[in-house]
Amino acid sequence: MTLDRIAPALFVLLWSTGWIAAKYASPHADPLTFLSLRFTIAAALFAVITIVSRAAWPRTRAGFLHGIVSGVFLHGIYLGGVWWAISQGVPASISGLIAALQPLMTAVAAPYLVGERLTRPQKLGVALGLAGLLVAILPGLLMLDADLLRAALTPLLINVAAMASVAYGTIYQKKHLQQGDLRAIATLQYVGGVSVVLPMALLIEPLRIDWSLEFALAMGWSVLGLSLVSIMLLLYLIRRGQVSRAASLTYLVPPAVAIESWLLFGEALTGPMILGTLIAVVGVWLTNRRTRVIV
Repeated sequence: MTLDRIAPALFVLLWSTGWIAAKYASPHADPLTFLSLRFTIAAALFAVITIVSRAAWPRTRAGFLHGIVSGVFLHGIYLGGVWWAISQGVPASISGLIAALQPLMTAVAAPYLVGERLTRPQKLGVALGLAGLLVAILPGLLMLDADLLRAALTPLLINVAAMASVAYGTIYQKKHLQQGDLRAIATLQYVGGVSVVLPMALLIEPLRIDWSLEFALAMGWSVLGLSLVSIMLLLYLIRRGQVSRAASLTYLVPPAVAIESWLLFGEALTGPMILGTLIAVVGVWLTNRRTRVIV
């Protein structure tokens, strides 16, 4: 089996483990502290790769700025929000489902930001995606008392805001980063990510890190498996013209995260969650089949 055949599925499988890493790392480090260290290491690694491979850096100050600003949305606000929400008790499976609705929010925002128009199937897809999310999460929320419900809503809303950030970041990247070497851009994006999570960690966290084997494993996988190998796979897919194949497999991310969370952490796979995920997957497929997005 050649790399061409397995690369898209491997990319999405690695991508789905991001929520598992967040859940696994939560007992061993504060989320924003963890991400600050992860982004710093990833930025350093990509800088070395860019220099050694003699990849071209942006030629203008605006090019550097666009790379950093895109990282603020795609890494800093997005991953910062997702990791914080999971550390506050949002199940990884629900967080993965929320984040997977990013193509729907991108499709909704695109008419206002880049002039794209939704087709009728895409409008139906947006409605189904939102309906699927409500089916998945409302039964659990309705079982909580008022105090627990208020406590649960804040992390969920932060997770939704994080999804909105990656949707806007995707559109921003489409508008301003069509040119340039992706290795150099990835370096700048991780710098942008650090510029968000590090000040927030200093502001609201005690910078807790448990220097244990579990922490080392979580950091190693997050940097090498997610920040490095996943991005290198994406670069390979772009070079081979297979980005659309990777995009089409994003429909499998929510079920993959739910199954992985069930196997590794014992998170419940309830009937409403399964049904809501399936409805949302259909909605994302309808929305994304004509509007390709970078994931």
